[in-house]
Amino acid sequence: MYASLQTLDYVAVIVYIALMAVVGLLFAWIVKDSGSYFKGGGAIPWTMAAVTNFMGLFSTFVFVAYAGVAYEYGLVSISVFWSFVPACIIGGLFFAKRWRRSGYTTPTEYLELRYNFPVRELTSWVGLVMRFLDNMVRLYAIGIFITAVTPLSLEWSIIISGVIVTLFNLFGGMWSVSIMSTIQFVIMILVTLVLLPLSLQDAGGLGHIQEVMPDHLKWFNGPKGAPFWFTVYTIMSIIKSNENWTFIQKYYCVRDEKSAQKTAWVTALLFLVFTPVFLLPAVAGPIIVPGIENPEMSYVAISSKLLPVGIMGILFSSMFAATMSSLNAEYNVMSGVVTHDIYKRLFNKDATDKQMLRVARWSTLLIGIVMTGGAILIQGIGGAFEANKLFTGILAIPLGIPLILGIVAKRPGGAAAMLTIIAGVSFGTIVNLIPAISWELGTMLEMIFCLVIYFFPYKEWRSETKQREVSEFFKKLSSPIPESEKPVISPQYKKVLVSLFAFSFAVAGFLFCGLSIPSISTRGGLYSFIAGALCLAAAAGIVLFSNRRLLTRKFNKTSKI
Repeated sequence: MYASLQTLDYVAVIVYIALMAVVGLLFAWIVKDSGSYFKGGGAIPWTMAAVTNFMGLFSTFVFVAYAGVAYEYGLVSISVFWSFVPACIIGGLFFAKRWRRSGYTTPTEYLELRYNFPVRELTSWVGLVMRFLDNMVRLYAIGIFITAVTPLSLEWSIIISGVIVTLFNLFGGMWSVSIMSTIQFVIMILVTLVLLPLSLQDAGGLGHIQEVMPDHLKWFNGPKGAPFWFTVYTIMSIIKSNENWTFIQKYYCVRDEKSAQKTAWVTALLFLVFTPVFLLPAVAGPIIVPGIENPEMSYVAISSKLLPVGIMGILFSSMFAATMSSLNAEYNVMSGVVTHDIYKRLFNKDATDKQMLRVARWSTLLIGIVMTGGAILIQGIGGAFEANKLFTGILAIPLGIPLILGIVAKRPGGAAAMLTIIAGVSFGTIVNLIPAISWELGTMLEMIFCLVIYFFPYKEWRSETKQREVSEFFKKLSSPIPESEKPVISPQYKKVLVSLFAFSFAVAGFLFCGLSIPSISTRGGLYSFIAGALCLAAAAGIVLFSNRRLLTRKFNKTSKI
């Protein structure tokens, strides 16, 4: 165990989890039907959707897996993570508005119209397997983190985390996911902004870090940043991000196509700005805490050395909550696929919305149980980063190519999509079983193979009805959403959101200020107190601004009378 939480840290943990519980319960009342559960009624603000997108990846997985890469390979970890920036920009340019205009609830739902029914079902089932594997790694990562700072075993850490994540997602749906992601983003930014200057100062500054760091550990150098490796990872990020069900879901849940594009571009900006903020402490790790046996524990070791008691508890809580938020989004979209693409399509085509909502919640519970059990088995695969690479390399490419290319082009048809998935998964599995072939080379070969299979000039037969349906679908994708079809965001929602943000900033402010007082004489305590004061000021500013707008509107209405 690298650090041990103190009494004050546990107080922070309890208060934080209680805050999240209140948020989840507050927004459970909004969920009236399956549309609210999976898409937030199309009324999620685009800023909130972008933050949720960003936080979907910035979970404990980053602070375990990528922190390990940062500690072991240096600045290249930031370069690798910046590969998501072009991925999000491309998403905004080519995919976001199309997904929003499609009008579907799940990413796989459109595949039946675009290709055929077998493609939809195969993608749904295989995609669920991939999401299970991917998210087991996330749950395993938070288990590793909890084990490092508490007396709990890895198994119990995973079980407790799995239960909490499942229960939070069971009731609130997309609204709870979005709200909690936004709150956690604010608190995590505060903690890391406290840790960043502390770690840079302790390491002698960024200039000193670069001076003592070997050349092969800088930016685009080293084994992780070699041109070939980096090219493969960038292409992989473009595919994985834009075929990611949770990313696509965020485009569904905003008001219109312009909001969907803004969601993608703001997500790119968040990755660009905050990646160094989160990872630079781990880059400085070899100077601050040299000789760590397990690099994936570097963030824990650095935090426990530099952060004061109490604030360490907030860091632990925020990382746990960020992972919970990420998993909540995953559970939600997986439940959507089970409900719409499997239950309704195969077993009950005439299912009422009440039945759909019931299935959604039961499937969420089942997903949580399976995910928790599977996460316990991840430890035998070689760590979080390697496990994630393996699963992604085999499944993401053959599933992603038909999914993302199918929404921008009318051809090819169903046979090409089916062959791409089946042959691609088979090819990826074989390649990854050959020891002489590296993951990078294997992934590149799999990408080339799948693209050749997909674009091979097959002679596919389509009925006139099918051709007409596809043409009408693409006409819909190229046409702006009518104003009458855009959801109306009620003032009640806005009022609740404003109050919630003010409350969250206030709680965060009181937490930081109160917990930092015992260590106010230290740099960490002082920085934490300042962060708390800024939070309280932000809470007051939100309240004053909202009240001023309310008074202005009332005055204008009175003047018109």
